[in-house]
Amino acid sequence: MNTFLGFGREHVERHYRKTGQSVYMHLKRHVKEKATGAAGGAIPRRRNGKVFLDLELNRDFNGEDYEYEDEAKLVIFPDHFEIPLPNIEELPALVTIACDAVLNAPSAYKKQEPESWEEEIQVSRHARSLRQLDNGVRIPPSGWKCQKCEMRENLWLNLTDGSVLCGKWFFDGSGGNGHALEHYRETNHPLAVKLDTITPDGADVYSFEEEEAVVKNGHHTDNNSRPRVSEWEVIQESGMKLKMVYGSGYTGIKNLGNSCYLGTVLQVLFSIPDFQRMYVGNLQRIFDYSPLDPTQDFATQMAKLGHGLLSGQNSKPPMKSELIEQVMKEEHKHLQRGISPRMLKALVSRGHPEFSSNRQQDAHEFLLHLINQVERNSAGSENPSDVFRFLVEERVQCCQTRRVRYTQRVDYCIQLPAPIEAATNREELLTYEAKRKEAEENMRAPPEPVRARIPFTACLQAFTEPENVPDFWSSALQAKSAGVKTSRFASFPEYLIVQIKKFTFGVDWVPKKLDLAIDVPDFLDLSRLRATGLQSGEEELPDLLPPIVLPEDTRGTMQDTHNGLESPEIDEAAVMQLAEMGFPLEACRKAVYYTGNMGPEMAFNWIIAHMEEPDFAEPLPLPSMLDPGPSTSESPVGVTPLGNLPPEESIAILTSMGFPRSHSINALKATNNNLERALDWIFTHPEEEESDALSDMADTEPNGITFSNANSHSDSTLSPDQDVSGPRVKDGPGRYELFAFISHMGASTMSGHYVCHIKKEGRWVIYNDHKVCLSERPPKDLGYIYFYRRLSSS
Repeated sequence: MNTFLGFGREHVERHYRKTGQSVYMHLKRHVKEKATGAAGGAIPRRRNGKVFLDLELNRDFNGEDYEYEDEAKLVIFPDHFEIPLPNIEELPALVTIACDAVLNAPSAYKKQEPESWEEEIQVSRHARSLRQLDNGVRIPPSGWKCQKCEMRENLWLNLTDGSVLCGKWFFDGSGGNGHALEHYRETNHPLAVKLDTITPDGADVYSFEEEEAVVKNGHHTDNNSRPRVSEWEVIQESGMKLKMVYGSGYTGIKNLGNSCYLGTVLQVLFSIPDFQRMYVGNLQRIFDYSPLDPTQDFATQMAKLGHGLLSGQNSKPPMKSELIEQVMKEEHKHLQRGISPRMLKALVSRGHPEFSSNRQQDAHEFLLHLINQVERNSAGSENPSDVFRFLVEERVQCCQTRRVRYTQRVDYCIQLPAPIEAATNREELLTYEAKRKEAEENMRAPPEPVRARIPFTACLQAFTEPENVPDFWSSALQAKSAGVKTSRFASFPEYLIVQIKKFTFGVDWVPKKLDLAIDVPDFLDLSRLRATGLQSGEEELPDLLPPIVLPEDTRGTMQDTHNGLESPEIDEAAVMQLAEMGFPLEACRKAVYYTGNMGPEMAFNWIIAHMEEPDFAEPLPLPSMLDPGPSTSESPVGVTPLGNLPPEESIAILTSMGFPRSHSINALKATNNNLERALDWIFTHPEEEESDALSDMADTEPNGITFSNANSHSDSTLSPDQDVSGPRVKDGPGRYELFAFISHMGASTMSGHYVCHIKKEGRWVIYNDHKVCLSERPPKDLGYIYFYRRLSSS
């Protein structure tokens, strides 16, 4: 039995002729006239004076706003014989059971609920009657410690008397000494809030009596942290009388609960003509060839949502009668309800550990994830993400021999550092930091915060400066050496995405945001950053791989029977000469090996250059012939080139956080062993089964081009003139105009709120969930992700 959801009779007949399957179910939802602008982007159709929407194309109805009824029929082809359901008299028992199973099956909306990692949090029974003592206790915004044991972690603030005490002891020895619970048993003060979790969106509140997480009052917990409140007001343009706008391209997107990161990204993408043309311009063709289950078809869901945003059917000015009725009822509802992205979210986030949850996420990570989904589903057809793709030329130079190597990689976004040391108000920042530390030590309220102001040119300069290459192996020296890398644009994209690196990791590995403002320009010229390739007088590094060796315990006793590889030789006399100077024996062995047995003097120089590294005195890492790591076409199967494995300390840190070892190694390899970027990589590259990974590789690499996000630093190369199907790189002049930016409010990517500003018809418009208004003062200096479009050459 099949169900046809949202398709006309001709489509089902086509499927019947193709497959011979003759029994189908027809599901339909009838909605009264006032629902013609229903959310979700489905196309309403009139029949017999009523408007109906296909059930699975739109199930996000609010019972208070809509009146509707569902209709189900069993349809038998080729005669198109219809049997209304439910029906227990005419149908066999097995058919009846099958029909009931289809009708009772959860939709994509319901399926998403159990996948969420969020649990439903109840309002505490103490919410309205909580007694707070007027005991003169004042809680500073930082510098907390347990009042009984001096602990500074896992601290809880009792909401009755203001006591700051540590939480429970955890099985791994972390946590606290349970003084907060002891205090409750002594005083019966029931509620406590975890410090460091208070944001404008709420906080972690625990009820000792109810033994569960609760909501204190059913509303967001207030946060009196002044810097964040100021940021919220500026970015949302609070206090200004913003004029609402309606029509095509001015439709809001409902917030499903911490889904604003998704809504802002989709608003920007569907303001780009290539995405409009791909999904909305081809709407009818996409619907005609959509599979029987459109909930699992990426193009269908993108087309449906894009139609909802651009058709104008869901963004109409209110009638005067509606305004008068609201004034009479003293209601202050937002007339724009926006469309729901629930079904698209369920599809694009399926299987992703973060995006499938209801937690707040990083808009930049989701943007790259969505581009990846577009890539996967555009094989053999127009690919709108081509407008973002560009080539990066990486130039690596050996500092000793001055020889160079040029490679190219694909990217979709540039990440600009935010050098605090380049702030124009540096003296003011230093003064504030000194006062803040003094206030923290003396348990006083901190001074008025100061926001760093950084020139955009300083961010661009930091991006173009040479950076050291860790564990650089010089093929000219046949040994490890110092190396530097610079990056330039081998091509300029049609649309340039710029992310400001505002987020960093604290000592607790929680992403934290830097409070800064950047004077981002409206017009940008990057022509001077175009790559030049190998210059006259430059000599290229030899195209050689590091030596392949066997483990120490097999040295001198084993050979690779398949490849005839012998164990390496190390000049033990040079090793002992260095050891006598007081250096660790293992460090001396590595120094002699990595300098190719060129004598103690060269090895001594290697020691001086590497003695600060954490694995300096660790044993020489010699990869095993049985190492399951990935092989390359240049190396024998099953043999890992030396230096290909990241430092064991870095691997241990990631595995201790619960990530599989193989996935951790891949993340470190893809990010040049940078722990911070490796964590980003892990979250944007969820581990998949081998078969799925192979399938994804086929999907994401239809032309042999490896997909690389902004955190990836792969050595894969892509020639600009590579013969590929379709426009892979849309190169052109490097002059751009700002047309959109996404801003974040809050202390980290795990909390807060996103809004976006888009320039349309010569004016800036703010999209704040379902609210769409003309912007009076677009806060371009506080943005997080900026979108530029190429200026015409004319």
